[in-house]
Amino acid sequence: MYKALYTGATGMNAQAISIDNTANNLANINTNGFKRGQADFQDLMYVNLRQPGAEASQGLTVPTGLQIGSGVRVSGVTKVFTEGTLVPTQNPLDIAIEGDGFLQVTLPSGEIRYTRDGALRLNAVGSLVTSDGFPINPQVTIPQEAVSVQIAADGTVSVVNAGATNATSPVGQITLVRFQNAAGLTAEGRNLFAESASSGQPLIATPGLNGTGFLRQGYLERSNVDATTELINLILAQRAYEFNTRTVRTADNMLAATSELIR
Repeated sequence: MYKALYTGATGMNAQAISIDNTANNLANINTNGFKRGQADFQDLMYVNLRQPGAEASQGLTVPTGLQIGSGVRVSGVTKVFTEGTLVPTQNPLDIAIEGDGFLQVTLPSGEIRYTRDGALRLNAVGSLVTSDGFPINPQVTIPQEAVSVQIAADGTVSVVNAGATNATSPVGQITLVRFQNAAGLTAEGRNLFAESASSGQPLIATPGLNGTGFLRQGYLERSNVDATTELINLILAQRAYEFNTRTVRTADNMLAATSELIR
């Protein structure tokens, strides 16, 4: 009975984490390039009161054992990198990645981070930057005399300058990065991911090559969160939490009944 109390508590803790993850998914349903998290569960150690295959009598073995589990834990939250819906914005500086890959951005410290958020803007000197002002890497600068910007599917950035409206001039190249295990990236917030030992080394390529996707100018990628699925997960987690509280209450009632015997 004492064990049931602790086992039920592990279930309550695990479902609480699951609800936290679902809440984060729903909160970011409109976040550009957001990738939903999937909670993974794992059962805990077992107390082997009788090992399967143990000898029952001479020459005979038991077909099953007597193993009592110790509950559950959340073994991890896996980022699911399926592609979100591409939404037209009519903004020439917005780009969406159609397929695999990440944009590289440079932090003020010089460190490189990765993002699927293609809502790019111009800073005071004409460089393409994120909404936080981090320049993309390699850096692309739009000249002041440019009257329009064109971003090709392969990442080539061209402009039409004032006085030469019949000609385009290339001014930079946007590259993409892909990883062997994108789920191993570290989510840092602000739509940024960092490389980790689990993600593998970044592979830099021209969009459309080496497994990377193409760029779509004038589009943004929304999150891949499905509201219906998340609401179902929320209901299931809530019910599972209630079932575990019932386990704790039942074990407590049994202990109370036992304590009444000695009065």
